[in-house]
Amino acid sequence: MHKETENTIRRFCLEGLSLKPGERISGELELAGGEFSLPAAVIRGTEEGKTVVITAGIHGGEYVGIQAVVELSQSLKPEKLQGTVILVKAVSRRAFEHRAGSMGPEDGRNLNREFPGDPQGSETQQLAWAISEELFRAADYYIDLHSGDDYEQLAPYVYYAGKASPKVVEASRKMAEQVDVPYMVRSTVSTGGAYNYAASRGIPGILIERGGMGAWTPEEVQSTKRDVRSILCSLGIYRGQRGYRTYYPLDVSDIVYQAAEHTGFWYPRKMPGDLIRGGEELGAVKDYDGELLEVCRAEYDGVILYQTGSLQVLEDGPMIAYGRIVRRHDDRKERITEYWTKRSDSFLEQRRAELDSPLARRWIERIEEQIGTGKKLKILDVGCGSGFFSILLARRGHEVIGTDLTPEMVVNSRKLAGEQQAGCKFLVMDAEALDFDDETFDVVISRNLTWTLPDAEKAYTQWCRVLKPGGILLNFDANYGASDFSDTSELPENHAHFEVGDEMMRECEEIKRQLPISTYMRPAWDLEILGRTGLERFEIDLGVSKKIYLEKDAFYNPTPMFMICGKKGNTV
Repeated sequence: MHKETENTIRRFCLEGLSLKPGERISGELELAGGEFSLPAAVIRGTEEGKTVVITAGIHGGEYVGIQAVVELSQSLKPEKLQGTVILVKAVSRRAFEHRAGSMGPEDGRNLNREFPGDPQGSETQQLAWAISEELFRAADYYIDLHSGDDYEQLAPYVYYAGKASPKVVEASRKMAEQVDVPYMVRSTVSTGGAYNYAASRGIPGILIERGGMGAWTPEEVQSTKRDVRSILCSLGIYRGQRGYRTYYPLDVSDIVYQAAEHTGFWYPRKMPGDLIRGGEELGAVKDYDGELLEVCRAEYDGVILYQTGSLQVLEDGPMIAYGRIVRRHDDRKERITEYWTKRSDSFLEQRRAELDSPLARRWIERIEEQIGTGKKLKILDVGCGSGFFSILLARRGHEVIGTDLTPEMVVNSRKLAGEQQAGCKFLVMDAEALDFDDETFDVVISRNLTWTLPDAEKAYTQWCRVLKPGGILLNFDANYGASDFSDTSELPENHAHFEVGDEMMRECEEIKRQLPISTYMRPAWDLEILGRTGLERFEIDLGVSKKIYLEKDAFYNPTPMFMICGKKGNTV
């Protein structure tokens, strides 16, 4: 191990480097016997584990990743680490310090096209070789942070290694799935790029793209840091909750990297992230007199990932990149269903007890304030759980159908309804894809469901669709995204959550953080969405909990619930 202090800068190399548990070292990482000196940090956790290498500045003009790694090197906590994290803040240091963009200032080469490099080649090729032989040798996982170049606009997305063993590809994909971006792309090459080559050596790897045009914002940096922490948590290397997310990335395939045929003025018709149709004009290149040189058209339907954002394009230089969106299976619903399956028996016991408690009377009073009394209504109880609302309403003479995505919940609903001699019907059904005709129900009611849905907006659209004109939508929920379910400090000792167990509550918290609705301001967001669906004459009650949960008992809910009641407009 080589260490020394020079001008207060600590110099170190990875070979033979020994850190104590919980230690952090920051300074100059020397590669190739000191030929390259890169700003870096190494953090060793208090527990043994895998090693993750995180790099930024492979392209010196891509600043979001560089700043994110600078901040991560300071904010990652060794006591939360199980393993080691190596962070290189600016791999192409000279390009960064000379504002040279993507190209090495000495040889004009693009580092991310040179892996595995050449020890006898140009400076950029030698740097690629040093990273391949020294940095990757220490890695079990690899995260590379990028942006658009100083002339590129892009939609945030993530690449994952796709040209490696099936095990490495699958691990890389799982890393990519933790990134809060709308799209992910499977790489089809094994050399050239750093993460591609790392994967060919058995190291799962991804490349995150966020930002561009030679700029950075604190928000972009914060999002990238959150992505990195989420990946580390998913790998079991960092203890903590994964970050809330807005997106669940869709696969984009068959990428077209369209180069310009002429040097000229570039006039794009679209923006990164825009959906496109086959044959649609994406932009045009003109000369100094405004004469048309070429038109860029989409080969097929897809989405734009990035494009040149500067006025000029160069002959054979990048112009635009787009690909097909692959509508793949969303496994969040399986996770959600599996979770509630594990909780279905305890829910049955809770609802059985709740039906015989004062809460049952309080709930029906709140409901009847909105739907009235004395008239038999056809009611849909969406996300019925163990059938609590369905049974209450059936007792009042209404025709009730309860639906739930979890089959075990439906089984228990039928069992509880039989015990209560309530004539309800229960079906296994997705709240986001109801299998009912339009305008079927007088009332659609739900309790503590929307916060669990991957696409609550789609669910609201479905619920309004099946309402009759003049029908009522009644939703009781809470802003659970702002709560930490693993924190039970406010719950009484006899609360039902203690029967569930800490591990189950942590799992619930993990699932919740994968759902976009957890980041919304509620119920303001709900009202905005419902206002687009044909509902009108809204009533909001932010004090439901104060009317229902008068005792701190086994049923007590510390998160304030709200009620949204909307009436569907009459068709003309």
